[in-house]
Amino acid sequence: MKQRTARRKLPIGIQTFRELREDNCYYVDKTAYIGRLVDEGKHYFLSRPRRFGKSLFLDTLKELFEGNEPLFEGLAIHERWDWSVRHPVLRIDFSSGNFKELGDLHKDVMEQLDAIESEVSVRSSYDTARGRFRHLIQMLHQQIGQRVVVLIDEYDKPILDALEVPEVARANRDYLRGLYSTIKFGDAHLKFSFLTGVSKFSKVSLFSGLNNLKDITLDPRYSALCGYTEADLDSVFAPELAGLNRAEIRRWYNGYNWLGEEQVYNPFDVLLLFDRRQFGAYWFETGTPTFLLDMLLERGVSALALDDMLGSEELLSALDVDHIATEALLFQTGYLTIRQAEPRGGELYYRLGYPNREVQQSLNKSLLSHLTGDPSRRAEHNARLYDLLLVNEFDGLKTLLEAFFASIPYQWHTNNEIANYEGYYASVFYSYFASLGLDITVEDSSRAGRLDMAVLFNGNVYLFEFKIVERAAEGAALHQLQARDYAAKYRGRGEAIYLVGVEFSQETRNVAAFEVEQV
Repeated sequence: MKQRTARRKLPIGIQTFRELREDNCYYVDKTAYIGRLVDEGKHYFLSRPRRFGKSLFLDTLKELFEGNEPLFEGLAIHERWDWSVRHPVLRIDFSSGNFKELGDLHKDVMEQLDAIESEVSVRSSYDTARGRFRHLIQMLHQQIGQRVVVLIDEYDKPILDALEVPEVARANRDYLRGLYSTIKFGDAHLKFSFLTGVSKFSKVSLFSGLNNLKDITLDPRYSALCGYTEADLDSVFAPELAGLNRAEIRRWYNGYNWLGEEQVYNPFDVLLLFDRRQFGAYWFETGTPTFLLDMLLERGVSALALDDMLGSEELLSALDVDHIATEALLFQTGYLTIRQAEPRGGELYYRLGYPNREVQQSLNKSLLSHLTGDPSRRAEHNARLYDLLLVNEFDGLKTLLEAFFASIPYQWHTNNEIANYEGYYASVFYSYFASLGLDITVEDSSRAGRLDMAVLFNGNVYLFEFKIVERAAEGAALHQLQARDYAAKYRGRGEAIYLVGVEFSQETRNVAAFEVEQV
Protein backbone atom coordinates (compact mmCIF):
# COMPACT_ATOMS: atom_id res chain seq x y z
CA MET A 1 0.00 0.00 0.00
CA LYS A 2 1.39 3.41 -1.03
CA GLN A 3 2.09 5.68 1.93
CA ARG A 4 0.42 9.10 1.73
CA THR A 5 2.56 12.19 2.20
CA ALA A 6 1.55 14.22 5.26
CA ARG A 7 0.02 17.64 4.73
CA ARG A 8 2.00 20.69 5.73
CA LYS A 9 1.28 24.35 6.41
CA LEU A 10 0.53 26.42 3.31
CA PRO A 11 3.04 29.32 3.20
CA ILE A 12 0.48 31.97 2.21
CA GLY A 13 2.03 35.41 2.44
CA ILE A 14 5.25 34.06 3.97
CA GLN A 15 8.31 35.65 2.39
CA THR A 16 10.77 34.71 5.13
CA PHE A 17 12.79 31.58 4.41
CA ARG A 18 13.51 30.88 8.08
CA GLU A 19 9.84 31.00 9.05
CA LEU A 20 8.90 28.78 6.13
CA ARG A 21 11.46 26.13 7.05
CA GLU A 22 10.99 26.22 10.81
CA ASP A 23 7.17 26.12 10.66
CA ASN A 24 7.04 22.95 8.52
CA CYS A 25 5.60 24.71 5.47
CA TYR A 26 5.52 23.32 1.97
CA TYR A 27 8.69 24.44 0.14
CA VAL A 28 9.62 24.09 -3.50
CA ASP A 29 13.40 23.77 -3.49
CA LYS A 30 14.97 26.49 -5.63
CA THR A 31 18.46 26.25 -4.14
CA ALA A 32 19.97 24.32 -7.06
CA TYR A 33 19.61 27.53 -9.07
CA ILE A 34 21.69 29.38 -6.49
CA GLY A 35 24.58 26.98 -6.96
CA ARG A 36 24.63 27.66 -10.69
CA LEU A 37 24.34 31.43 -10.19
CA VAL A 38 27.32 31.53 -7.84
CA ASP A 39 29.39 29.27 -10.09
CA GLU A 40 28.71 31.16 -13.31
CA GLY A 41 28.57 34.83 -12.38
CA LYS A 42 28.52 37.55 -9.75
CA HIS A 43 25.96 40.31 -10.49
CA TYR A 44 22.43 39.34 -11.53
CA PHE A 45 19.10 40.84 -12.46
CA LEU A 46 15.72 39.06 -12.63
CA SER A 47 12.35 40.47 -13.66
CA ARG A 48 9.15 38.65 -12.71
CA PRO A 49 5.54 39.78 -12.10
CA ARG A 50 4.32 40.53 -8.59
CA ARG A 51 3.54 37.64 -6.24
CA PHE A 52 5.90 35.19 -7.94
CA GLY A 53 8.24 34.51 -5.01
CA LYS A 54 11.02 37.01 -5.73
CA SER A 55 11.20 38.22 -2.13
CA LEU A 56 11.35 34.67 -0.78
CA PHE A 57 14.19 33.86 -3.17
CA LEU A 58 16.15 36.91 -1.98
CA ASP A 59 15.61 35.92 1.63
CA THR A 60 16.84 32.43 0.78
CA LEU A 61 20.02 34.00 -0.63
CA LYS A 62 20.43 36.05 2.54
CA GLU A 63 20.19 33.02 4.86
CA LEU A 64 22.53 31.01 2.64
CA PHE A 65 25.32 33.59 2.45
CA GLU A 66 25.03 34.24 6.19
CA GLY A 67 25.72 30.53 6.68
CA ASN A 68 22.56 29.41 8.47
CA GLU A 69 23.13 25.74 7.66
CA PRO A 70 20.27 24.08 9.61
CA LEU A 71 17.71 25.82 7.40
CA PHE A 72 19.11 24.10 4.30
CA GLU A 73 19.33 20.53 5.48
CA GLY A 74 17.83 18.21 2.88
CA LEU A 75 17.91 20.84 0.13
CA ALA A 76 19.87 20.66 -3.12
CA ILE A 77 22.48 23.22 -2.09
CA HIS A 78 23.36 21.73 1.30
CA GLU A 79 26.08 19.30 0.33
CA ARG A 80 27.85 21.65 -2.10
CA TRP A 81 28.04 24.82 0.05
CA ASP A 82 31.01 25.86 2.20
CA TRP A 83 29.34 26.49 5.55
CA SER A 84 32.57 27.65 7.20
CA VAL A 85 32.40 30.97 5.31
CA ARG A 86 29.87 33.65 6.25
CA HIS A 87 29.36 36.80 4.22
CA PRO A 88 27.80 40.08 5.39
CA VAL A 89 24.54 40.80 3.55
CA LEU A 90 23.08 44.22 2.71
CA ARG A 91 19.44 44.10 1.67
CA ILE A 92 17.46 47.08 0.38
CA ASP A 93 13.71 46.50 0.05
CA PHE A 94 11.34 48.88 -1.73
CA SER A 95 8.29 46.61 -1.63
CA SER A 96 6.50 48.37 1.22
CA GLY A 97 7.21 52.02 0.38
CA ASN A 98 5.03 54.63 -1.30
CA PHE A 99 6.92 56.75 -3.80
CA LYS A 100 4.38 58.98 -5.54
CA GLU A 101 5.72 62.31 -4.30
CA LEU A 102 9.10 63.99 -4.67
CA GLY A 103 11.34 63.22 -1.70
CA ASP A 104 9.57 60.00 -0.71
CA LEU A 105 12.31 57.83 -2.19
CA HIS A 106 15.21 59.67 -0.54
CA LYS A 107 13.47 59.52 2.83
CA ASP A 108 12.83 55.79 2.49
CA VAL A 109 16.40 54.97 1.44
CA MET A 110 17.92 57.00 4.26
CA GLU A 111 15.66 55.28 6.80
CA GLN A 112 16.72 51.87 5.51
CA LEU A 113 20.39 52.84 5.66
CA ASP A 114 19.90 54.18 9.22
CA ALA A 115 18.53 50.80 10.29
CA ILE A 116 21.34 48.85 8.61
CA GLU A 117 24.07 51.07 10.09
CA SER A 118 22.54 50.70 13.55
CA GLU A 119 22.36 46.93 13.22
CA VAL A 120 25.98 46.48 12.10
CA SER A 121 27.41 49.30 14.29
CA VAL A 122 28.75 51.37 11.41
CA ARG A 123 28.68 55.16 11.52
CA SER A 124 28.67 57.36 8.46
CA SER A 125 29.13 61.10 7.96
CA TYR A 126 27.97 61.03 4.33
CA ASP A 127 24.90 63.08 3.39
CA THR A 128 24.03 61.19 0.20
CA ALA A 129 22.52 57.73 -0.03
CA ARG A 130 25.15 56.70 -2.55
CA GLY A 131 27.97 57.78 -0.26
CA ARG A 132 26.49 56.00 2.76
CA PHE A 133 25.82 52.83 0.76
CA ARG A 134 29.36 52.74 -0.60
CA HIS A 135 30.80 53.34 2.87
CA LEU A 136 28.70 50.54 4.35
CA ILE A 137 29.96 48.06 1.79
CA GLN A 138 33.60 49.00 2.38
CA MET A 139 33.34 48.96 6.18
CA LEU A 140 31.55 45.59 6.33
CA HIS A 141 34.19 44.02 4.11
CA GLN A 142 36.88 45.47 6.33
CA GLN A 143 35.28 44.52 9.67
CA ILE A 144 34.25 40.95 8.84
CA GLY A 145 36.99 40.07 6.38
CA GLN A 146 34.60 38.63 3.81
CA ARG A 147 33.20 40.33 0.73
CA VAL A 148 29.66 41.66 0.91
CA VAL A 149 26.44 40.37 -0.69
CA VAL A 150 24.00 43.05 -1.91
CA LEU A 151 20.33 42.21 -2.46
CA ILE A 152 17.83 44.72 -3.88
CA ASP A 153 14.13 43.76 -3.68
CA GLU A 154 11.56 45.46 -5.97
CA TYR A 155 14.26 47.74 -7.37
CA ASP A 156 11.78 49.39 -9.77
CA LYS A 157 8.81 50.05 -7.46
CA PRO A 158 9.77 53.71 -6.85
CA ILE A 159 9.39 54.27 -10.59
CA LEU A 160 6.30 52.15 -11.18
CA ASP A 161 4.48 53.82 -8.28
CA ALA A 162 4.91 57.20 -9.93
CA LEU A 163 4.20 56.41 -13.59
CA GLU A 164 1.06 58.56 -13.47
CA VAL A 165 3.23 61.50 -12.34
CA PRO A 166 6.06 61.47 -14.94
CA GLU A 167 8.19 64.16 -13.29
CA VAL A 168 8.31 62.13 -10.05
CA ALA A 169 8.98 58.91 -11.98
CA ARG A 170 11.93 60.55 -13.78
CA ALA A 171 13.33 61.95 -10.52
CA ASN A 172 13.08 58.53 -8.86
CA ARG A 173 14.72 56.88 -11.87
CA ASP A 174 17.67 59.29 -11.75
CA TYR A 175 18.03 58.85 -7.99
CA LEU A 176 18.12 55.07 -8.30
CA ARG A 177 20.63 55.23 -11.15
CA GLY A 178 23.11 56.86 -8.78
CA LEU A 179 22.34 54.44 -5.93
CA TYR A 180 22.68 51.32 -8.07
CA SER A 181 25.93 52.50 -9.66
CA THR A 182 27.49 51.91 -6.21
CA ILE A 183 27.30 48.18 -6.90
CA LYS A 184 29.60 48.51 -9.91
CA PHE A 185 32.10 50.83 -8.30
CA GLY A 186 32.22 48.73 -5.13
CA ASP A 187 32.89 45.53 -7.05
CA ALA A 188 36.18 44.80 -5.26
CA HIS A 189 34.29 44.57 -1.98
CA LEU A 190 31.42 42.43 -3.29
CA LYS A 191 30.94 38.67 -3.39
CA PHE A 192 27.55 38.66 -5.10
CA SER A 193 24.60 40.91 -5.98
CA PHE A 194 21.04 40.20 -7.06
CA LEU A 195 18.37 42.71 -8.09
CA THR A 196 14.72 41.80 -8.62
CA GLY A 197 11.70 43.71 -9.83
CA VAL A 198 8.57 43.56 -11.92
CA SER A 199 9.89 45.51 -14.90
CA LYS A 200 13.16 45.97 -16.67
CA PHE A 201 14.02 49.57 -17.37
CA SER A 202 16.47 50.30 -20.15
CA LYS A 203 20.19 50.32 -19.45
CA VAL A 204 20.45 53.86 -20.76
CA SER A 205 17.80 55.22 -18.40
CA LEU A 206 18.55 53.29 -15.21
CA PHE A 207 21.47 50.89 -15.53
CA SER A 208 23.99 53.11 -17.32
CA GLY A 209 26.04 53.06 -14.14
CA LEU A 210 25.57 49.33 -13.63
CA ASN A 211 26.42 47.67 -16.94
CA ASN A 212 27.93 44.53 -15.41
CA LEU A 213 24.58 42.97 -14.47
CA LYS A 214 23.74 39.60 -15.98
CA ASP A 215 20.06 39.61 -16.92
CA ILE A 216 18.56 36.13 -16.47
CA THR A 217 14.93 37.16 -17.06
CA LEU A 218 14.72 35.32 -20.39
CA ASP A 219 17.44 32.76 -19.75
CA PRO A 220 15.80 29.32 -20.28
CA ARG A 221 18.04 27.84 -17.58
CA TYR A 222 16.32 30.02 -14.96
CA SER A 223 12.79 30.13 -16.36
CA ALA A 224 11.40 28.22 -13.35
CA LEU A 225 13.48 30.01 -10.71
CA CYS A 226 10.23 31.64 -9.57
CA GLY A 227 6.88 29.87 -9.81
CA TYR A 228 5.76 26.25 -9.56
CA THR A 229 6.10 23.64 -12.30
CA GLU A 230 3.73 20.77 -13.06
CA ALA A 231 6.18 18.43 -11.31
CA ASP A 232 6.15 20.66 -8.21
CA LEU A 233 2.38 20.41 -7.93
CA ASP A 234 2.40 16.64 -8.38
CA SER A 235 5.21 16.00 -5.89
CA VAL A 236 5.52 18.77 -3.29
CA PHE A 237 1.79 19.56 -3.14
CA ALA A 238 0.44 16.07 -3.77
CA PRO A 239 -1.51 15.99 -0.45
CA GLU A 240 -3.49 19.08 -1.49
CA LEU A 241 -4.69 17.84 -4.88
CA ALA A 242 -7.41 15.48 -3.67
CA GLY A 243 -10.88 16.73 -4.59
CA LEU A 244 -9.63 19.28 -7.12
CA ASN A 245 -9.86 18.93 -10.89
CA ARG A 246 -6.23 18.74 -12.07
CA ALA A 247 -7.09 19.85 -15.62
CA GLU A 248 -8.96 22.89 -14.28
CA ILE A 249 -6.01 23.85 -12.06
CA ARG A 250 -3.86 23.84 -15.18
CA ARG A 251 -6.39 25.83 -17.20
CA TRP A 252 -6.90 28.43 -14.50
CA TYR A 253 -3.34 29.06 -13.32
CA ASN A 254 -0.64 27.47 -15.47
CA GLY A 255 0.83 29.07 -18.57
CA TYR A 256 3.59 31.53 -17.67
CA ASN A 257 6.68 31.11 -19.81
CA TRP A 258 10.09 32.78 -19.93
CA LEU A 259 11.53 30.59 -22.72
CA GLY A 260 11.92 27.50 -20.57
CA GLU A 261 10.97 23.98 -21.56
CA GLU A 262 7.91 24.08 -19.32
CA GLN A 263 5.39 26.63 -18.18
CA VAL A 264 4.94 27.65 -14.55
CA TYR A 265 2.13 28.48 -12.15
CA ASN A 266 1.84 31.63 -10.09
CA PRO A 267 2.53 30.46 -6.49
CA PHE A 268 0.05 32.86 -4.90
CA ASP A 269 -2.82 31.43 -6.97
CA VAL A 270 -1.92 27.83 -6.19
CA LEU A 271 -1.61 28.39 -2.44
CA LEU A 272 -4.93 30.26 -2.23
CA LEU A 273 -6.63 27.54 -4.26
CA PHE A 274 -5.39 24.84 -1.90
CA ASP A 275 -6.50 26.90 1.09
CA ARG A 276 -9.99 27.89 -0.12
CA ARG A 277 -10.65 24.82 -2.26
CA GLN A 278 -12.32 26.85 -5.00
CA PHE A 279 -11.10 28.60 -8.13
CA GLY A 280 -10.77 32.37 -8.13
CA ALA A 281 -8.76 35.25 -9.56
CA TYR A 282 -6.52 35.47 -6.50
CA TRP A 283 -3.43 36.95 -8.15
CA PHE A 284 -5.34 39.37 -10.33
CA GLU A 285 -7.36 40.71 -7.42
CA THR A 286 -4.23 41.72 -5.48
CA GLY A 287 -3.95 44.84 -7.61
CA THR A 288 -4.43 45.69 -11.28
CA PRO A 289 -3.40 49.33 -11.75
CA THR A 290 -5.89 51.81 -13.16
CA PHE A 291 -2.92 53.17 -15.11
CA LEU A 292 -2.77 49.98 -17.17
CA LEU A 293 -6.49 49.97 -17.99
CA ASP A 294 -6.41 53.67 -18.89
CA MET A 295 -3.46 53.08 -21.18
CA LEU A 296 -5.13 50.21 -23.05
CA LEU A 297 -8.30 52.22 -23.66
CA GLU A 298 -6.52 55.47 -24.51
CA ARG A 299 -4.27 53.72 -27.01
CA GLY A 300 -7.19 51.89 -28.54
CA VAL A 301 -5.68 48.48 -27.88
CA SER A 302 -8.24 45.90 -28.94
CA ALA A 303 -9.03 43.14 -26.48
CA LEU A 304 -8.97 40.85 -29.50
CA ALA A 305 -5.32 41.78 -30.11
CA LEU A 306 -4.16 41.06 -26.57
CA ASP A 307 -4.22 37.31 -27.08
CA ASP A 308 -1.96 37.47 -30.13
CA MET A 309 0.57 40.29 -29.84
CA LEU A 310 4.03 40.34 -31.37
CA GLY A 311 6.99 42.09 -29.80
CA SER A 312 10.69 42.14 -30.56
CA GLU A 313 13.28 40.99 -28.04
CA GLU A 314 14.50 44.57 -27.67
CA LEU A 315 10.98 45.92 -27.17
CA LEU A 316 10.03 43.43 -24.47
CA SER A 317 13.27 43.68 -22.52
CA ALA A 318 13.17 47.35 -21.54
CA LEU A 319 10.88 50.16 -20.41
CA ASP A 320 11.47 53.86 -20.04
CA VAL A 321 9.45 56.47 -18.21
CA ASP A 322 9.11 58.51 -21.39
CA HIS A 323 8.23 55.59 -23.65
CA ILE A 324 6.22 52.70 -22.28
CA ALA A 325 5.53 50.14 -24.98
CA THR A 326 2.18 48.41 -24.50
CA GLU A 327 3.59 44.97 -25.24
CA ALA A 328 6.50 45.38 -22.82
CA LEU A 329 4.32 46.58 -19.95
CA LEU A 330 1.75 43.80 -20.39
CA PHE A 331 4.46 41.15 -20.61
CA GLN A 332 6.59 42.34 -17.72
CA THR A 333 3.65 42.79 -15.38
CA GLY A 334 2.33 39.28 -16.09
CA TYR A 335 -0.85 39.99 -18.06
CA LEU A 336 0.68 38.44 -21.18
CA THR A 337 3.29 35.72 -21.51
CA ILE A 338 5.44 34.25 -24.26
CA ARG A 339 3.69 31.71 -26.46
CA GLN A 340 6.61 31.13 -28.80
CA ALA A 341 9.81 32.69 -30.13
CA GLU A 342 9.91 33.63 -33.83
CA PRO A 343 13.30 34.42 -35.43
CA ARG A 344 12.96 36.89 -38.31
CA GLY A 345 15.82 38.25 -40.34
CA GLY A 346 18.40 37.97 -37.58
CA GLU A 347 16.09 39.45 -34.95
CA LEU A 348 14.10 37.51 -32.37
CA TYR A 349 10.39 38.20 -31.90
CA TYR A 350 8.02 36.83 -29.29
CA ARG A 351 4.40 35.87 -29.80
CA LEU A 352 2.44 36.90 -26.70
CA GLY A 353 -0.89 35.83 -25.28
CA TYR A 354 -2.84 35.40 -22.07
CA PRO A 355 -1.12 32.92 -19.73
CA ASN A 356 -4.32 31.32 -18.42
CA ARG A 357 -8.03 31.61 -17.75
CA GLU A 358 -7.58 33.75 -14.64
CA VAL A 359 -5.85 36.58 -16.50
CA GLN A 360 -7.97 36.38 -19.65
CA GLN A 361 -11.25 36.42 -17.77
CA SER A 362 -10.26 38.97 -15.12
CA LEU A 363 -8.57 41.46 -17.43
CA ASN A 364 -11.59 41.51 -19.73
CA LYS A 365 -13.89 41.99 -16.74
CA SER A 366 -11.80 44.95 -15.64
CA LEU A 367 -11.74 46.46 -19.12
CA LEU A 368 -15.54 46.28 -19.34
CA SER A 369 -16.01 47.78 -15.87
CA HIS A 370 -13.53 50.53 -16.72
CA LEU A 371 -15.29 51.21 -20.00
CA THR A 372 -18.77 51.55 -18.52
CA GLY A 373 -17.66 53.05 -15.22
CA ASP A 374 -20.10 50.75 -13.41
CA PRO A 375 -18.69 47.42 -12.12
CA SER A 376 -22.03 46.40 -10.61
CA ARG A 377 -23.80 46.73 -13.96
CA ARG A 378 -21.04 44.76 -15.66
CA ALA A 379 -21.40 41.96 -13.11
CA GLU A 380 -25.19 41.90 -13.53
CA HIS A 381 -24.83 41.71 -17.33
CA ASN A 382 -22.29 38.88 -17.04
CA ALA A 383 -24.59 36.77 -14.92
CA ARG A 384 -27.49 37.38 -17.29
CA LEU A 385 -25.36 36.57 -20.34
CA TYR A 386 -24.35 33.23 -18.84
CA ASP A 387 -27.94 32.31 -18.02
CA LEU A 388 -29.16 33.19 -21.53
CA LEU A 389 -26.42 31.13 -23.19
CA LEU A 390 -27.32 28.11 -21.09
CA VAL A 391 -30.76 27.98 -22.70
CA ASN A 392 -29.86 29.57 -26.08
CA GLU A 393 -32.27 32.46 -25.54
CA PHE A 394 -31.06 34.56 -28.48
CA ASP A 395 -33.78 37.23 -28.38
CA GLY A 396 -32.91 37.92 -24.77
CA LEU A 397 -29.23 37.91 -25.68
CA LYS A 398 -29.79 40.59 -28.33
CA THR A 399 -31.68 42.74 -25.83
CA LEU A 400 -28.93 42.31 -23.24
CA LEU A 401 -26.20 43.30 -25.70
CA GLU A 402 -28.15 46.37 -26.75
CA ALA A 403 -28.44 47.39 -23.11
CA PHE A 404 -24.75 46.85 -22.52
CA PHE A 405 -23.57 48.94 -25.50
CA ALA A 406 -26.04 51.63 -24.45
CA SER A 407 -24.34 51.71 -21.02
CA ILE A 408 -21.04 52.88 -22.49
CA PRO A 409 -20.84 56.65 -21.87
CA TYR A 410 -21.36 58.86 -24.93
CA GLN A 411 -18.23 60.83 -24.05
CA TRP A 412 -16.09 57.74 -24.53
CA HIS A 413 -17.24 57.43 -28.14
CA THR A 414 -16.66 61.10 -28.93
CA ASN A 415 -13.16 61.08 -27.41
CA ASN A 416 -11.90 57.92 -29.11
CA GLU A 417 -11.42 57.50 -32.84
CA ILE A 418 -11.46 53.69 -32.59
CA ALA A 419 -15.15 53.81 -31.65
CA ASN A 420 -15.91 54.35 -35.35
CA TYR A 421 -14.31 51.10 -36.45
CA GLU A 422 -15.54 47.53 -36.60
CA GLY A 423 -12.63 46.35 -34.46
CA TYR A 424 -13.91 48.35 -31.51
CA TYR A 425 -17.31 46.69 -31.47
CA ALA A 426 -15.78 43.25 -31.99
CA SER A 427 -13.32 43.95 -29.17
CA VAL A 428 -16.03 44.93 -26.69
CA PHE A 429 -18.12 41.94 -27.78
CA TYR A 430 -15.14 39.64 -27.26
CA SER A 431 -14.44 41.06 -23.79
CA TYR A 432 -18.06 40.52 -22.88
CA PHE A 433 -17.80 36.79 -23.59
CA ALA A 434 -14.21 36.38 -22.40
CA SER A 435 -15.14 37.86 -19.02
CA LEU A 436 -17.16 34.69 -18.43
CA GLY A 437 -14.09 32.51 -18.90
CA LEU A 438 -15.54 30.80 -21.96
CA ASP A 439 -13.53 28.81 -24.52
CA ILE A 440 -13.01 31.43 -27.24
CA THR A 441 -11.00 31.48 -30.46
CA VAL A 442 -10.67 34.72 -32.42
CA GLU A 443 -9.90 35.04 -36.11
CA ASP A 444 -10.08 31.28 -36.49
CA SER A 445 -8.53 30.39 -39.84
CA SER A 446 -9.91 27.82 -42.28
CA ARG A 447 -9.73 27.32 -46.03
CA ALA A 448 -12.81 29.56 -46.34
CA GLY A 449 -11.16 32.52 -44.61
CA ARG A 450 -10.99 33.93 -41.08
CA LEU A 451 -13.91 33.61 -38.74
CA ASP A 452 -14.19 36.56 -36.35
CA MET A 453 -14.95 34.53 -33.21
CA ALA A 454 -15.83 31.00 -32.18
CA VAL A 455 -17.24 30.17 -28.73
CA LEU A 456 -17.54 26.65 -27.31
CA PHE A 457 -19.96 26.39 -24.41
CA ASN A 458 -22.32 23.83 -22.86
CA GLY A 459 -22.07 21.39 -25.77
CA ASN A 460 -22.72 24.10 -28.37
CA VAL A 461 -20.59 25.87 -30.98
CA TYR A 462 -21.30 29.55 -31.65
CA LEU A 463 -19.69 31.10 -34.75
CA PHE A 464 -19.74 34.91 -34.81
CA GLU A 465 -19.19 37.34 -37.66
CA PHE A 466 -19.19 41.10 -37.03
CA LYS A 467 -19.98 43.91 -39.46
CA ILE A 468 -20.38 47.65 -39.06
CA VAL A 469 -23.17 49.32 -41.07
CA GLU A 470 -24.21 52.94 -41.50
CA ARG A 471 -27.76 52.65 -40.22
CA ALA A 472 -30.12 49.72 -40.70
CA ALA A 473 -29.30 46.04 -40.65
CA GLU A 474 -28.09 44.63 -43.97
CA GLY A 475 -27.80 40.90 -43.25
CA ALA A 476 -24.22 40.81 -44.52
CA ALA A 477 -22.74 39.21 -41.41
CA LEU A 478 -24.97 36.14 -41.42
CA HIS A 479 -24.68 35.85 -45.19
CA GLN A 480 -20.88 35.70 -44.95
CA LEU A 481 -21.08 32.92 -42.37
CA GLN A 482 -23.36 30.94 -44.68
CA ALA A 483 -21.46 31.61 -47.89
CA ARG A 484 -18.05 30.66 -46.51
CA ASP A 485 -19.34 27.62 -44.65
CA TYR A 486 -17.31 28.31 -41.53
CA ALA A 487 -19.31 25.57 -39.83
CA ALA A 488 -17.55 22.86 -41.84
CA LYS A 489 -14.55 22.94 -39.53
CA TYR A 490 -16.73 22.16 -36.49
CA ARG A 491 -19.16 19.55 -37.80
CA GLY A 492 -16.96 16.67 -36.70
CA ARG A 493 -17.48 17.64 -33.04
CA GLY A 494 -21.05 16.35 -33.16
CA GLU A 495 -22.35 19.42 -31.32
CA ALA A 496 -25.08 21.92 -32.18
CA ILE A 497 -23.68 24.75 -34.32
CA TYR A 498 -25.15 28.25 -34.38
CA LEU A 499 -24.21 30.94 -36.91
CA VAL A 500 -24.52 34.38 -35.32
CA GLY A 501 -24.30 37.45 -37.54
CA VAL A 502 -23.91 40.67 -35.54
CA GLU A 503 -24.12 44.10 -37.17
CA PHE A 504 -23.40 47.41 -35.46
CA SER A 505 -24.80 50.77 -36.47
CA GLN A 506 -22.41 53.70 -36.83
CA GLU A 507 -25.33 56.03 -36.22
CA THR A 508 -26.62 54.53 -32.96
CA ARG A 509 -23.33 52.96 -31.84
CA ASN A 510 -25.26 49.86 -30.90
CA VAL A 511 -26.40 46.48 -32.18
CA ALA A 512 -28.37 46.88 -35.41
CA ALA A 513 -28.89 43.19 -36.13
CA PHE A 514 -28.43 39.93 -34.26
CA GLU A 515 -29.33 37.07 -36.59
CA VAL A 516 -28.99 33.41 -35.65
CA GLU A 517 -29.23 30.24 -37.69
CA GLN A 518 -28.69 26.69 -36.48
CA VAL A 519 -26.91 24.44 -39.02
